[in-house]
Amino acid sequence: MTKGTSSFGKRHNKTHTLCRRCGRRSLHIQKHTCASCGYPAAKTRKFNWGEKAKRRKTTGTGRMRYLKTVNRKFSNGFQTGTPKGAKGPTVNSS
Repeated sequence: MTKGTSSFGKRHNKTHTLCRRCGRRSLHIQKHTCASCGYPAAKTRKFNWGEKAKRRKTTGTGRMRYLKTVNRKFSNGFQTGTPKGAKGPTVNSS
């Protein structure tokens, strides 16, 4: 039995499928664990030896729908309510 070209032709079963959390094709079907993000574990899989992988997945690589507005709100002191004068001039009924 050869272990080269003729053996590779028999490979037609997928071991990994799409992961629900990270969207990559890294979810092992039999183990039901994602090789990329560690799903279904609560904490996301990351290691210090994969420094470039951490850089690809970290905060700032996506949309940051909430976080990108926080810096502006912080510089204004997290103001709430309506701005001054937006309700119109105060009318004295005398």
